[in-house]
Amino acid sequence: MEGKRAERASFVGGLAKKGFRVISLPSGNSALNRLKGETFDLIIVDADSMRTSGKRICQSLRASHPGLPLILIVSKELDTSDGFEADYILNLPFTLQKLLNRIKVLLPVKPSNDCLRVGPLELDFAQKLVRIDDKHISLTPRLVKLLQTLMERPGKVFEREELFRVVWETGYTVDTRTLDVHVSWLRQAIEENPRFPDYIKTVRGIGYRLDLD
Repeated sequence: MEGKRAERASFVGGLAKKGFRVISLPSGNSALNRLKGETFDLIIVDADSMRTSGKRICQSLRASHPGLPLILIVSKELDTSDGFEADYILNLPFTLQKLLNRIKVLLPVKPSNDCLRVGPLELDFAQKLVRIDDKHISLTPRLVKLLQTLMERPGKVFEREELFRVVWETGYTVDTRTLDVHVSWLRQAIEENPRFPDYIKTVRGIGYRLDLD
């Protein structure tokens, strides 16, 4: 999604040359309408080119398609510390390679096995969903990775920095608020009452653990 007022080159051409099928749309409404009839692997919201923060667009997309990965592109001056429901936020300027690296992380997970079962949870990597009893809940690739990490070590208390480092595959752990947001999204997806979670427990002052007792 990008506007026509960007004072820089579009990312569409570069992504197409890398083999991606890219469809450019001028607004959030046009994207929502297109999503009614087609399936996409990922959405990039170039908010800077549309002279907007992108906050409302991302909220609308997240509400209508919670399992669809989102990358938000904003100006370097924009404060994105609160309420931006995107998997990645990229502040301009950045290279095409950096965008490609983020896309690679968010595209479908390809593990060696199709499913991971722990207690009542069954994580389906191929379909990017979790099954709990009779419910089938779609997840973004990032939430798949987060839940996979917790499910592989049930009962283990993960320090926030450790969990962030594993799931985001980065050594930068100074600001882990993004992790807290994703834990909140995961709780909304799998917990009957996210405010009083049965599975993903907060260990005060340390981090999180998956509790199946």
